[in-house]
Amino acid sequence: MKWSEICIHTTQEAVEPVSHILHEAGASGVVIEDPDDLNRDWETTYGEIYELSPDDYPEEGVLLKAYLPVNSFLGEAVEEIKEAINQLLVYDIDLGNNKVTLSEVNEEEWATAWKKYYKPVKVSDHITITPTWEDYSPVQDSEIIIELDPGMAFGTGTHPTTVLCIQALERHLNQGDTVLDVGTGTGVLSIAAAKLGASQVDALDLDEVAVKSAKINTKLNKVHDKVSVRQNNLLENTDHSPDLIVANILAEVIRGMSGEAFTSLKPGGKLITSGIIQTKREMVREALQSSGFYIEEIIEMEDWLSFTAKKPE
Repeated sequence: MKWSEICIHTTQEAVEPVSHILHEAGASGVVIEDPDDLNRDWETTYGEIYELSPDDYPEEGVLLKAYLPVNSFLGEAVEEIKEAINQLLVYDIDLGNNKVTLSEVNEEEWATAWKKYYKPVKVSDHITITPTWEDYSPVQDSEIIIELDPGMAFGTGTHPTTVLCIQALERHLNQGDTVLDVGTGTGVLSIAAAKLGASQVDALDLDEVAVKSAKINTKLNKVHDKVSVRQNNLLENTDHSPDLIVANILAEVIRGMSGEAFTSLKPGGKLITSGIIQTKREMVREALQSSGFYIEEIIEMEDWLSFTAKKPE
């Protein structure tokens, strides 16, 4: 089978929403080529990323590469992707160059080339995320392993926004907590919550493909008895009060749902949010505080932020 590589030259801020658009268009895996990776200090103990060549990276901005089958619907799919990306301007997201190019690759090249980017990554004190094809053994007794297949949906669980959420979950989730994961994607945050001791996790996503992917990943990680995955739009039709809500989504969406999140949580409950670029810090802070939350913690990684906000007792 022939595959077409679609490459979008955009910004770090647009990585998550553009990845989601590619995923919804049926992309089988997304590669992120960020020049900041070349200057980052990687912990080689866990073999996170290797064989990085400056020739593969843009001088500025970020390249997102995804793969679509070459068929009669390809042209239509590409136009829909372009239109969806342009719609992000409504959310005041900087798209940078916003240049879209296509090139053809064969199946063997596609199936192996992007896997070199994904190796086991220790994302927090106790959690390591590893792709399913890697044979990985824990190096610490307390280490928690999460297995993901990046080909099932966008994201390997190692983007800064996801890492920030996992680190916050590790600090703020208590044994036996009930959790709502809004916009679950691959299900990685729900899996992390279950493995950290949550008694019940409701994983919600509007996208049907993401729901299927999350269900597969929860079974792969043997937490499907604790994690319930279903199609749902944000916090609509949620009829119980969780101890904790986690949402790795756009800053504008967080602003819009902060009031509903406050109402949904138990007294003393917490909201962990990420997907927030530095320029949207004050917008999110004001929305959370206006809804009644007080900010308990803000953590940063590169240009991204995570807020942990608490509802008063």
